Amino acid sequence: MLEILPMTEEHIEAVLQVEQSCFTLPWTKEDFEREMKENKLAIYRIAILDHKVVGYAGMWHVVTEGHITNIAVLEQYRRQGIAKALMEEIIHIAEQQEMIGITLEVRISNLAAQKLYTSYGFRPEGFRKKYYLDTKEDAVIMWKYFPNYENYEQEVTK
Repeated sequence: MLEILPMTEEHIEAVLQVEQSCFTLPWTKEDFEREMKENKLAIYRIAILDHKVVGYAGMWHVVTEGHITNIAVLEQYRRQGIAKALMEEIIHIAEQQEMIGITLEVRISNLAAQKLYTSYGFRPEGFRKKYYLDTKEDAVIMWKYFPNYENYEQEVTK
């Protein structure tokens, strides 16, 4: 049975394995340690299946917004709903914390991830040219706004 749990320092080694298998420029152990120990904005969840970390998701809560840092699932566990479960957990947290929306960057060539994000209401809002250092590939900036965004926008413009 799939479990989605808060990530702790004890999970870093397992998350690092997921990270290294999924990304060409993976975060380091020190990056994850800094996220767990020092970054007060960081919210991370892990996906556990058969007592093994098979995926994870991270988000920063910056003022009124969420910024998804990473969502990754080991290749042999993909297409089993794990990324969806992680995305639903991140969205749920954002709604609980009354964020006005969530943003992320995704490789312009990563159509599978874009399809997943679009299915959860994310929409392309712009591009970051040559965002990815390894390939100089552009990133698509995607946003999902929550209903309280309109209330926030009205308060700001008064």
